[in-house]
Amino acid sequence: MSRRTTGLAVEAEGLKRSFGETRALDGLDLRVPAGTVYGVLGPNGAGKTTAVRVLATLLRPDGGRARVFGHDVVTDADAVRARVSLTGQYASVDEDLTGTENLVLLGRLLGLDKVAARRRAEALLTAFGLTEAAGRQVKKYSGGMRRRVDIAASILSTPDLLFLDEPTTGLDPRSRNQVWEIVRAVVAHGTTVLLTTQYLDEADQLAGRIAVVDHGRVIAEGTPGELKSSVGSGTVHLRLRDPGRRPEAERLLHATLGVPVQLEPDPVVLTARVGGDGTDLEASEQAARALGELSRAGIVVDDFSLGQPSLDEVFLALTDHPAETDGTERDAHLEAAR
Repeated sequence: MSRRTTGLAVEAEGLKRSFGETRALDGLDLRVPAGTVYGVLGPNGAGKTTAVRVLATLLRPDGGRARVFGHDVVTDADAVRARVSLTGQYASVDEDLTGTENLVLLGRLLGLDKVAARRRAEALLTAFGLTEAAGRQVKKYSGGMRRRVDIAASILSTPDLLFLDEPTTGLDPRSRNQVWEIVRAVVAHGTTVLLTTQYLDEADQLAGRIAVVDHGRVIAEGTPGELKSSVGSGTVHLRLRDPGRRPEAERLLHATLGVPVQLEPDPVVLTARVGGDGTDLEASEQAARALGELSRAGIVVDDFSLGQPSLDEVFLALTDHPAETDGTERDAHLEAAR
């Protein structure tokens, strides 16, 4: 049976947290509507995992404040813990136990009696497509199967808020799609999901709203469509016939559109954002003008498309660097744990 919560699941204002000289959070603000998937997007080192650990009461902030369903994460931590669950970047189940044994054990720890724990375990294993593997040790599971049983463990108690911290890191495309379907099913039953990810397509697929985080603070927030519109209403993709004309084509596009032209690995492909005022009409007019200039210069375009900007392009426009990964935040957490 689904249940619905309304209002805000998370309110965070000016959160700060440092690990020695490393500042992981630098005034982070978040407002997460209940009953949704809310994406926190950014590279490793941006502060995503630190934010989750603060909101889940595993870390105390150095400054700012945060509330989960109205409960302060510092002064009312027990009330927060009663309503949340967390799945980290790596599976937290016991690899020497079977899938069933893991879920029954966790169910018993949560206060279920033996019969109820087994019933709940069987229901989750069936829902997550793990019935045939239920009697096997988790160490014999694939990466995708481990992530599924890990998420199943997180919702044994049906939390109001589920933190998913980079749940598909290292998974193959098929396993990622399976996890995405599980996330959608969890939200359909009333749980709010705060999803951190460095995968732009994952945020685009799942999240109703997205906070783009870089260097410990939110630099943009909105629906995927709003974020894409903020950097222009479209993106022109051109494929040239002659790769030798690319430098000239790049200069012409830059002069015509007045925006930077992105050079792709393919030597005959050029990409540029258009529609700076956010309207489809201006984007079409700019694209047509650019094609006309290339034609007058005798530069043959074999393929042309005008589409909405990707979240990858949004991130690049906002941060001046792609959503690449680094280990800054991870290393800080490891150092703090020593």
